[in-house]
Amino acid sequence: MTMRRPLIWGFLVGLGVVCQIFAPPAAAQSLVDPLGALIARPAEVTTETAAQDTASQPAALDYRVWENSANRAEIAILNTATSEAALEQLRRQLVDWRAAFLGAQNANAARIVTLRAQIAALGAPPTDGAPEPEDLAKRRVDLADQLVRLQAPGIAAEEAYQRADGLIGEVDRTLRDRQAAQLLTLWPAPINPTNWPEGVIGLTDTGVRLWDEIAENWAAPDRRSALWGNLPLIILVLALGLGLTIYARAWVQNLAMRLREKGSAGVQRIVALIASLGEVVFPILGVALLTFALQMVGMTGEFGSRILDSLPAIAFPLIAAAWMAGRIFPRGSLAGPLNLGTEGRAEARVLTVLLGLMLGVEELRFAAMNAQDYSEGTTAVVSFPGLLITGLLLVRMGHLLSRNLGVAQLREGETPNFGKSLLSLVARGLIFIGLFGPVVAAIGYVAGAGALIYPAVLSLGLIAVLLILQHLLGDIYAMITRTHGEANDTLIPVLANFVVVVASIPLFALIWGARFADLTEIWTRFRDGFQLGTTRISPTDFLFFAAVFALGYGLTRVLQGALRSTILPRTGLDHGAQTATVSGVGYVGIFLAGLIAVNAAGIDLSGLAIVAGALSVGIGFGLQAVVSNFVSGIILLIERPVSEGDWIEVGQTQGIVKSISVRSTRIQTFDRSDVIVPNSDLISGLVTNYTRFNLTGRLIVNVGVAFGSDSRKVEQVLRDIAEAQPLAVMNPPPIVALMGFGADAINFEMRIILRDINQITAVRSEVNHEILRRFAEEGIEIPFAQNDVTLRNADQIVALLQAIPGAPSK
Repeated sequence: MTMRRPLIWGFLVGLGVVCQIFAPPAAAQSLVDPLGALIARPAEVTTETAAQDTASQPAALDYRVWENSANRAEIAILNTATSEAALEQLRRQLVDWRAAFLGAQNANAARIVTLRAQIAALGAPPTDGAPEPEDLAKRRVDLADQLVRLQAPGIAAEEAYQRADGLIGEVDRTLRDRQAAQLLTLWPAPINPTNWPEGVIGLTDTGVRLWDEIAENWAAPDRRSALWGNLPLIILVLALGLGLTIYARAWVQNLAMRLREKGSAGVQRIVALIASLGEVVFPILGVALLTFALQMVGMTGEFGSRILDSLPAIAFPLIAAAWMAGRIFPRGSLAGPLNLGTEGRAEARVLTVLLGLMLGVEELRFAAMNAQDYSEGTTAVVSFPGLLITGLLLVRMGHLLSRNLGVAQLREGETPNFGKSLLSLVARGLIFIGLFGPVVAAIGYVAGAGALIYPAVLSLGLIAVLLILQHLLGDIYAMITRTHGEANDTLIPVLANFVVVVASIPLFALIWGARFADLTEIWTRFRDGFQLGTTRISPTDFLFFAAVFALGYGLTRVLQGALRSTILPRTGLDHGAQTATVSGVGYVGIFLAGLIAVNAAGIDLSGLAIVAGALSVGIGFGLQAVVSNFVSGIILLIERPVSEGDWIEVGQTQGIVKSISVRSTRIQTFDRSDVIVPNSDLISGLVTNYTRFNLTGRLIVNVGVAFGSDSRKVEQVLRDIAEAQPLAVMNPPPIVALMGFGADAINFEMRIILRDINQITAVRSEVNHEILRRFAEEGIEIPFAQNDVTLRNADQIVALLQAIPGAPSK
């Protein structure tokens, strides 16, 4: 048994993943394995002429072929001799069948709906034993027969769909069980000295085999002749390959470094990142040229050619790791995305390159040894050093990141960053895997250790790529919006970064051993939707629903705007009635848009009737306050006891109504504070509306004069002041009344009806000013409180004071 090959190309498979997930199912192909033909493809689509009352069938599925194929598939799944490759191909065939059955479930759907409507139009048959008219009964039987015939293909497709789906699930479970069994297989312990000779023999055999191939080819005259004939071209290609691998990379690295150090502008960073891609492209091209030159030498056989063909895959991890190290842990004064110190970045660069080197070494081991069917003991001994060194590098990298990204590094009052907290958690995970992996490998679980350590390295590389992409998106946004400084914390880059992270989840799944079929199955489940009542709801239905609802919502807003700005201002409605009309049109429009969207999308909500009935009980108890406020808001909009712009008083709150929604009303007090009042308080409580029907209101001013003043003169002066006010109403005229006698003054009261009660404060102030001025002119005194104190034993108190030594004599 051999170890699973590490996903060296995990970073490049993403595009293929997305393309394959969104692509339609591939055409079915015949499958042959040791058991023979397991399953046949679905029949080709044919079109038949419709009979009298039947519609054309979208596809003619041969269910006899399907039955035979499904039976053979069940046998293949139960047979442990069936290879994994055969099971994967079998699964693809079943997926094609399932897709065909899913499409056939909606056969004759439109005609079935019409027939059901026709049967419903006939009414219910008599239940009291009364005979039904013969022609009506015959028509009912004919329609029922047609309905049964038209429903038969859909029912058969549904049954076959369920069987195909179950078989696919069995294949997936079988493959997962086999994968788990491989990872948990206990191999000979690589730390056992008795197994070391076997590993040494394996390595020696590999070297001897390669040497024998070269020696054999060198002994052939035609091979040597071809070598000398191609030698100039070989030397040229080798020189070009070495130049691209070494010198071109160094030149591109220096160029990118100069561009990054020119400034913090986003344009420079974008250009530097694009230029730095040459650090990967040119070396890979150089390695490809070196591979081509070595192949032109012609001294290798089948075994050596297999190693040469793997050279780009062997070199790619090292080249990519060196590029990512320069981006995440840059040289010079730039701190990089993780803001590490100079020493920390230098060590991190070395660790990153070494991790890439270990991936390349593992790829070389796989190309040189795994294909030769070495024993488990040989593979375990040869693989263990790479696992041990890679694990130690992961531990060191985890300690380095944890020390620099830990929450303990936060300054006082600084909010923890979610991204750095997550990276700190990843660092601790690296430490655990780096320690746990070599331990289990030493015991003998080499395959399981490889499935932990190498995916951890690849995941670390993918995280580095995500960090680079996130900063690139921030720089692009800063360049487009001409934003100065760091733009990564604004909303749009944050949302874009979130989308990038979510899109990378399939890549992480592939790295950690998920099968490509698992991802396509998840997408198929999502694309096929779910059953709701008698209707299957798919994402396309939701998109269609959202599009129709958005269109209806937009038309509602347009209609509201036309009513608010063009139509209603030309009517006799006041401002509050206009606002209520616009709001009512909005609620009705949104409700109708929702109904039309549901109907257009074909969503059957009858299946939710029972659920809605159960939820209504909970809503009645848990949301009764919300429902009460909503109903109160509707009442306010219809009856309009309170409108926008009214001056009202609710409890201890007094102010101007600014807006009325379905849940609450916003009141702006006279000190410019906004108070949100639930609508139920306006309906059930005591509300004073000072300006509901008109702006007329009464002003009362209390005035006190000194005893001894001429009361008639005071009355006339106060009347003159009241009648002189511009906002005072003369019909009825202002009233000045002598209200009584207080302890210090004669009390008068002025009652003035104002045309605009909103100006009551200004009028009150003006009236008080006039009272002070006129009373001063007329000599009328405004009293203030006075208290007279009478001492009944004053002579005795004086005598006592004079008896005190040093007291004055008077």
